[in-house]
Amino acid sequence: MSFVNLKQLAGELGLSSSTVSRAMRDSYEISTATRERVQTVARQLNYQPNPFAGSLRNNVTKTIGVVLPQVDNHFFSLAINGIEEVAQQNGYHVLIYLTHDSGEQEKAVAKYLTGGRVDGVLMALASGTRSVAHLEKLRQRGLPLVLFDRVSDSLNTATVTTDDYTSSYQATEHLLRAGSRTIAHLQVSGTLSIGNKRLHGYMAALHDHRIPYDAGLVLNGSGSNADSLRKIKNLLQQRPDIDGIFASVERLALSSYQACQQLGRAIPQDIKIVGFSNMETASLLAPSLTTITQPAYAIGKEAARILFQSIIKHKPVLPAHSMVLKSELVARASTATL
Repeated sequence: MSFVNLKQLAGELGLSSSTVSRAMRDSYEISTATRERVQTVARQLNYQPNPFAGSLRNNVTKTIGVVLPQVDNHFFSLAINGIEEVAQQNGYHVLIYLTHDSGEQEKAVAKYLTGGRVDGVLMALASGTRSVAHLEKLRQRGLPLVLFDRVSDSLNTATVTTDDYTSSYQATEHLLRAGSRTIAHLQVSGTLSIGNKRLHGYMAALHDHRIPYDAGLVLNGSGSNADSLRKIKNLLQQRPDIDGIFASVERLALSSYQACQQLGRAIPQDIKIVGFSNMETASLLAPSLTTITQPAYAIGKEAARILFQSIIKHKPVLPAHSMVLKSELVARASTATL
């Protein structure tokens, strides 16, 4: 079977090569009628695109960058799987960059990516991020950007998140109904949307159950695991009346278990714990951990889908493309009533 190249296809159609190329990519710049005509003739003539030549001509890398604060978190592992599936479907490679929750490292990665090394970026912000000016520069360079999970509301782009406020309300209410009255909230960041929404959900549940909000029970758990463990132990020693912990991220839930073990505080008899976590081993902990389980795979997949719509169709990524997916409260032994 013989094949035709782009130039031959364009000659057969009486169109320029650039018009045919855009029509084959489903670009919105070409009318629907022309796109359908070009694609029909391409099939009839067995047109086979040359991906290498196209990449060189259009300065396309066939690669996307995924910027993560950490990988020792099952949520991000699942999200990567969702991203990889969509990338493979589109013939793209994935490069993963770690910021280790450092705002400065995130800036360095963003600066590196402005050099045309990828065709688009998916990012979960570091807890140390205080400003998103470095991400505005990415967008100004025309690089499509989609934020997921840890996002900023001040950036004019699409985000894919879970229902943080509602889930946090449910988690706090679950502790209250289990008998806890002095509930500590362990926060990953006071500046990111994820931190603010989860804090406000916690506060709203306390208010609705007529429990006064106590700022002294809110702990910022950013930093290393060792730092978090030290802070949680200090809080529990200073406030022996704490009988519930709501950990807003997975690693803070695990640090809470360590702190209780080291201080001789029994779970759930003395302290009940619930945390955001996608750990497969949550049910194997002693006692098993009550979790808010996020649809991590779907979040990664939807974020990638939005990004590739922008890359392939040459359309901007807009806040209107944002999605909020539902999480699920899974009750286990760490919040059991005895």
